[in-house]
Amino acid sequence: METTADKKKYWLYFGISTVITLGLLIFANEWFWAGLPFMLTYLVQAMDKM
Repeated sequence: METTADKKKYWLYFGISTVITLGLLIFANEWFWAGLPFMLTYLVQAMDKM
């Protein structure tokens, strides 16, 4: 079972990776897929589904 500190950390990482992925989508859209694994992994961990 994860603590609330871990979940907060995962939500923070999800937010950061989402911003990076959106930045890639705007400025280098051929590379935006490179941020998707990080964004989706941290989303699943923050929702405590893994």
